[in-house]
Order: sequence, then C-alpha cells, then structure tokens
Amino acid sequence: MKSITFNHQNTSAIGMGTWHIGEGNQARTESEMAALRFGLDHGINVIDTAEMYGEGKSETLIGNVIKDYSRSDFQLISKFYPFHATPKLIEQSLKASLKRLQTDYLDLYLLHWRGQTPLAETVEGLENMVQAGLIKNWGVSNFDIEDLKELNALPNGKNCRINEDLYNIGSRGIEYSILPWQKEHNMSFIAYSPFGSDGSEYLKIAPVIQEMAQQKHITAYQLLLAWVIRNHDLLSIPKSSSVEHMKQNIEAVDVSFSADELELLDKTYPAPKNEKPLDTI
Repeated sequence: MKSITFNHQNTSAIGMGTWHIGEGNQARTESEMAALRFGLDHGINVIDTAEMYGEGKSETLIGNVIKDYSRSDFQLISKFYPFHATPKLIEQSLKASLKRLQTDYLDLYLLHWRGQTPLAETVEGLENMVQAGLIKNWGVSNFDIEDLKELNALPNGKNCRINEDLYNIGSRGIEYSILPWQKEHNMSFIAYSPFGSDGSEYLKIAPVIQEMAQQKHITAYQLLLAWVIRNHDLLSIPKSSSVEHMKQNIEAVDVSFSADELELLDKTYPAPKNEKPLDTI
C-alpha cells in the first residue's frame, strides 16, 4: 500500500469511510465487517466514522472489528454533532463513542459541521479531551475557507490538524482556496465521497469516465477514486460494504494518469477559477 503524509505521519493512501455501515441485516453486517477486516489486513490504516452514522451503529460495528487488532496499528477518526459542541457535551459524546468503538482513545475527533456553539467553546472542549488523553488530536469537517480562517485565529485554533470536506471530480471547489490554505498551514485534508455517495447520486458520471476506465481495464469507480488521490497530498475515504469493493479500492491506489488524460477530464469537469460555495452531502 502506498503511503502519504497525513496527520503528521505516514498513512495509507486511502482510508475507510463508514457512512451507512451497520444499519442493515445480519448478512449485510457480516459483509461490512469482512470488508473492514480485509482493508486492515491489506495495509489501510485509517477508519473514519461519526456518532451520526446510524446513531452509533457504525461505531458499534467498527468496535466489533477493531477489538481483534492492535490499536496502535491504525488511526481511528470519529465526529460529533454540532449540537454536542460545548465542552460538557463533547466529553459526553466522546465517551459514548469510545464505548461503542471499544477503545480508550481516538486519534482524531472532528466537529462534524459548524453549528450555533461559538468555535472558541468547541476548541476549549476539544483541548480538554486532548489533555485528558481521550483524543490525540482534533479537527473539523465541512468547513469553508472563512470558517478555517476564523478557527485559526482563535486561542489554540492552530491545533486543528484536519479538515474533512466533500471532494470528487464533480465537486472541485476546494481546489481554489481551501487546499492551498491548508497546505500553507500544515493542516491535512480528508476528501469524503469520492464517488458522489449513494450510487453517484450527487455526481454525474460522464461518458469520458466510462471510456477512460475501459481503456485502463478498471471500473469507473476505481477511476474516480484514483483521480481524487492523483496528487498524493490528501486522504480519500471511500466506503465499501464488501470485500470485492474493498479490493477494488485498494487496486485504485496504483492507477495513474497521463497529462493528456488529466487534461481530457478537466475539459468535462473543470477546475474552479474563482471562489465557490462549499459543496456538502
């Protein structure tokens, strides 16, 4: 498995997303658990989840998988609701997540999206959890450039390690200012929903994607994932509910593009030329 620098350490080129995992019947649950195990067994060392995912069901499923692995071998990320963003509620949410995950710490704990709680209070609560040893580091999700600048100006705001936003070939807005700003401030980026999520409901797959994938003897989804991680400077977290799809995600790490291929894709899915509102799912 190729590696990138993420959260100030060497990390697998892709992680494992877990939205909607743990919400099905027993057969589906067993398939999802097998997929996570396959990923961990084949070099993927990041799992991303949230208390929102199935109202804890995703975390519970992950806990049942990772209990059989050495905790130091992978990074575990979870997120809390914006209405749990006060110091008291952050602690309550975190302890509930840790119990479901059957672990005593998180590598990263993220504010899932911005709500009504002042950011200064949220930063205070997260710093408290670092001091308590319940999380190693913290970050945010679905933050736009102005949110990041506001956060960075707060006391301890510069301790934010991660921002996780939507990024795929059809949602490229972050390339204009967010990615450059985060690189400048040594803040890692997580790209969620490389496939547009839910069967590409939020991403129209143009014929050029299918044609190029056929030429490369890969699936359209492998091409979409390979495109997101093409520069080896961010972490993408595709979800997989089966071992077969997990294998395909891992194989996509080795897919490369020529300059002509990237130019062709850019014609159909242009890079942003100005600031755009942040895309979210």
